[in-house]
Amino acid sequence: MPTLEELTDRLKTAMAQGEGLGHSVKLNLKDAGVIHVDGAQVTNEDRPADLTVTISLKDLEALGKRKLDPMAAIMTGKMKLSNMGLAMQLQPKIQALFSKLA
Repeated sequence: MPTLEELTDRLKTAMAQGEGLGHSVKLNLKDAGVIHVDGAQVTNEDRPADLTVTISLKDLEALGKRKLDPMAAIMTGKMKLSNMGLAMQLQPKIQALFSKLA
């Protein structure tokens, strides 16, 4: 399982090459820490974001590998979203982001 630092580095590389999400997103990885993405800027600072995704490292990895369905993760409480409407709007971009973390 990747560490917080490895995930942060992967996201920095991916966001520097991509178009971005158009909104700020915070991955609250519970006891492992936080990854905040705002445009090409990726940090481990716990800042406010348009969307906060709360999920464990293990479940994030499963989502990225498509071994865990996002709706199943929400329904079972493995993933919590601060703004369901925004999450649905960003779903393709967020899934692509998760796949870069796997």
